[in-house]
Amino acid sequence: MQKLNVLYEDNHVIVVEKIVNIPSQGDKTGDIDMLSIIKDYLKEKYNKPGNVYLGLVHRLDRPVGGVMVFAKTSKAAARLSEQVRVKEFEKKYLVVVNGKVEPSKGEFEDYLLKNEKKNMSRVVPEGTKNSKYANLEYEVLKYNEEINLSVVKVHLHTGRHHQIRVQFSSRDHSIYGDQKYGGRGHGKQIALWAYSLSFLHPVTKERMEFKVLPEINGTWKILEDIKGI
Repeated sequence: MQKLNVLYEDNHVIVVEKIVNIPSQGDKTGDIDMLSIIKDYLKEKYNKPGNVYLGLVHRLDRPVGGVMVFAKTSKAAARLSEQVRVKEFEKKYLVVVNGKVEPSKGEFEDYLLKNEKKNMSRVVPEGTKNSKYANLEYEVLKYNEEINLSVVKVHLHTGRHHQIRVQFSSRDHSIYGDQKYGGRGHGKQIALWAYSLSFLHPVTKERMEFKVLPEINGTWKILEDIKGI
């Protein structure tokens, strides 16, 4: 069984670290996915025969790692999904991008259009048919002049397809290791990580926050001297 880092678990939810390069749920590749890995974990832990209920509340792109919450009951799934819809669900990311991002704090607002055939999105003018509004806030934590890369903290307000990747690449700050959107670091793991997740517990209504940082190696060695993320 695939090793699973469980950050929190009770009767209603389970919060885990998503493993890089594993899909959030099953797809056409037929590769192992997080939903199946967690179901196997629950079956083994609680010695449950047959199918185990597990609700997918949100997704992370396949190459991206970080914090995810899954619902253990249909009631919890419905309540968490509603939080996503009304933006009570807070997602923050770390990203390493090309160049010096200026100003060092700001907001990106765009309209994105998804191309289903290419599985890519692009920035389009407001009013473009089928486009969706995309909004994020960002803060630069560090700029390394020697390698011309910036470490940026991103607070995602809308969850559009490839949103962070598209919004930064459209401003000539493509993510390191992101081949799809023109990033440097060909063949490297994409430097995008979901490090913080905050939501209201579906039953107790208590605000809960979970954080997990990537391993400080490879591209992420750039995080070494950054404090208080």
